[in-house]
Order: sequence, then structure tokens, then C-alpha cells
Amino acid sequence: MITIAAPEIGPEEIGAVNEVLKSGMLAQGPKVAEFESAFAAFCGTKYALAVNSGTAAIHAALFAAGVGPGDEVITTPFSFIATINPILMVGAKPVLVDIDPLTFNIDPAQIEAKITSATKAIIPVYLYGQVCDYDAIDRIAKKHSLVVIEDACQAVGATYEGKKAGALGTMGCFSLYATKNIMCGEGGVITTDDEALAVAIKQFRQHGMSGTYQYEHIGYNYRLSDLHAAIAVEQLKKCDSFNKHRQENAAQFDVGLADVPGLVLPTTIPGRTHVYHQYTLRIQATFGVNRQEFVDALRERGVGVGVYYPQPLHMIPHIARFGYKKGDFPEAEKAAQEVVSLPVHPKVSADDIKTILTTIKEIAHA
Repeated sequence: MITIAAPEIGPEEIGAVNEVLKSGMLAQGPKVAEFESAFAAFCGTKYALAVNSGTAAIHAALFAAGVGPGDEVITTPFSFIATINPILMVGAKPVLVDIDPLTFNIDPAQIEAKITSATKAIIPVYLYGQVCDYDAIDRIAKKHSLVVIEDACQAVGATYEGKKAGALGTMGCFSLYATKNIMCGEGGVITTDDEALAVAIKQFRQHGMSGTYQYEHIGYNYRLSDLHAAIAVEQLKKCDSFNKHRQENAAQFDVGLADVPGLVLPTTIPGRTHVYHQYTLRIQATFGVNRQEFVDALRERGVGVGVYYPQPLHMIPHIARFGYKKGDFPEAEKAAQEVVSLPVHPKVSADDIKTILTTIKEIAHA
């Protein structure tokens, strides 16, 4: 089976974990500090704060930004649920904006119409590994004095006009989940240049604690362990090579699928680098079989594929209660019916790609 995701774990990661086990310091400690320093340098920010998930990263960023009950946060309906759940966790309202069909990212042209006196922040999502039209969002945010929290959970190492994801907004949030471009099983990171925000995040991830049993505000147990950080340190060293391999695999798909009718291939916008957390196609009516038939046929032939995501977030009950309904975001709804992702991770070999391409063409001509 050619799997849709496969973490690449080498002797470096195994050795690093063993060293932590031997040290006896398993909770947050020196390895977390080492990872934070390296990650900040990698992104080009002053601070990087490690937490135990990408969800925790967004939650902590929203809290640090002062977002709470009565506030509104603008984001996209086409993402994983972890983009919106933290907005609800701080008591704020998610205000959704449709996507750009070329990139699957939030459409900046539709943002300003959704801004009200209650708007506090914008969370653009860099879906599948490509940064959104950040300049347009930055202009809007500055005009209305809004915080921008980058959901870069799928875009570690991606760039926009030469700057890394995570160094563009007020804060950047990353995931280190097992399927991500770099991973440690479970983990997350927040980047920022703002010292006050960094202090608030440090307190929030440890029960609101500012000193020994001194508490400034509510907080959570969102710490990352040194066991996880040891893996993350070694993974970060390989991030550029991992991403290069993904880009090379994507380029082979671009060439091999260019002449297949009914498939819309990913678009990379000039000035941006795509790190292909997913290589995502659109299956259109002219392809000959529908999306589910395509997915089933590939899986039956040993090719793992994924649908990210089959339902836009505004149609999920606990989000729809804000008054959203089918038809509100036509581009997101259309994407949810058409997208399918192919294996593109570094363990996908040239032979695997040939197999996938041959299989897709057989399905197309069946």
C-alpha cells in the first residue's frame, strides 16, 4: 500500500529520544528550549513557544491576543475543525469568508465586508502548504487594527515573498502532528516577535503560572515534553530536505497528470513556495468517474488517498448554529465535493509515482 502519510523517523530521532530517557528529564525542559530557539531561527522570528498540539497553539495565540466573549474572528470555512474550535474555546464568534478556488485559501477580497466593531482578529489558513495572499490581508488588518494569527499548521517552511510562514502575522501557529511535514507525534508551536505575547503564551501553556504557584490568569496544561521536543529538534534539521522531496514529487505529478481531462492540478502563485503538505486535485465531471469512485478505485489498487475536507465547516452543527447554512460559501462547498489528495510525502518513491500515475490514467480511461 502506498500510504497517504508516513512519518520519516531515522536513527537521529531514535537516538535523541533515548538520550532524553537516559537523562531522566522527560517533561518540558532543555530539549523544549533547544527546539524553540531553533524553530524561531528557522522562521526568522524572535520567539517560538512550544505547546502540545496545533489546536493548543491557536487557542494560546487567541488568548494572548485578548480575544474573548463578544469578539469576532474572521477565518475560512474550508479547513480542519481545529482552526475554528479554539475561537469557540475563548468564547468568540467565527465569522467566515469564502475561499479563492485556485489556492483553497481565504479570499481577501471578501474579508472587509465581514468586519464589524466586534472584529478582533483574522486567522488565514495556509491550506495544503501554500501561504495565502498575505499582503492583501495585512493591508486590511492594519487599516482596521486587527491581529493576524497565521494558521500555518500545514505550511512549515513555506515562503511568501522570501519570508517564512510564521513570520508574517502577529503570531504564527504550527502543528507537529504525526502526518505533518515535520512532526513529533503530537505537538505545536507559536511564533511571534512580540515579547508581551510570548510571555502570555508561556503562562497560558502552564496553568497561567508566572512563577512558583503564582497565577496571573486562567491557563491550561499545554506543555510539550522533552521526549517530543527531542524528535522535533531532529525533524527540524531535515525540514528543508523533506519539503524539497515533496516539491519534487509534486512536480512529477504535475507533468504526469497535465494531459488528463477532468483533473485540476494545484496552483502555486508566483512569489510563494508550496511545501505540499498535500498534493490536492479537483475531480470534475469531465473526468469520467466521480470523486468517490475515484477514491475507491485508487484504494482498491493499493494507493492511499485522502479527502481534505469532505464537509465545509459552516455545515457542521456546532458552527452552523451561528446562522450559517448550505449555499453561504459556494467555493468552499464546491471544493469539498471535488478535492482529493495523493501521496506526496518523502517516502513516496519514483516507482510509487509511476504506479500512481498509471493507475489514475487507467481509471480515467476505464
